[in-house]
Amino acid sequence: MRETTEKTYSNGEITIVWKPDSCIHSTVCWKKTTGLPTVFDPRSKPWIKPYGAGSAEIVAQVSKCPSGALSYFRNDGNQKENNSGETVRIEVTPKGPLIVRGDIIVKLRDGSVEEKGKTTAFCRCGKSANKPYCDGSHNQHEFE
Repeated sequence: MRETTEKTYSNGEITIVWKPDSCIHSTVCWKKTTGLPTVFDPRSKPWIKPYGAGSAEIVAQVSKCPSGALSYFRNDGNQKENNSGETVRIEVTPKGPLIVRGDIIVKLRDGSVEEKGKTTAFCRCGKSANKPYCDGSHNQHEFE
């Protein structure tokens, strides 16, 4: 099983988890029109500022992450149930990845297996350096 990097940022009430290896750089989290730039700012270090908005706003924004690279958990241990048992949903995004929502198991070419939860973005353009997952390369290659 391949290791994935995780970075965490907490405001005391919730902890935001970012998995850079899963990020497809959709800009949904930080663009002024779609995102929460007071929390997510890729020009800053660290790029996630967990005190930039209230926890409810952050949870709502993290839930919009198309790749599942952003997630959160509540620090009081009162976790939301995961979506086990729910129908897995697959979305073909325009000019972008195949988005799979739900708990899945991915068997890789080398025979290793990875368990994925919530949201996973799969490459459709063939240019990703992180196949089978999308890394945002479709943006540089004008994928249609």
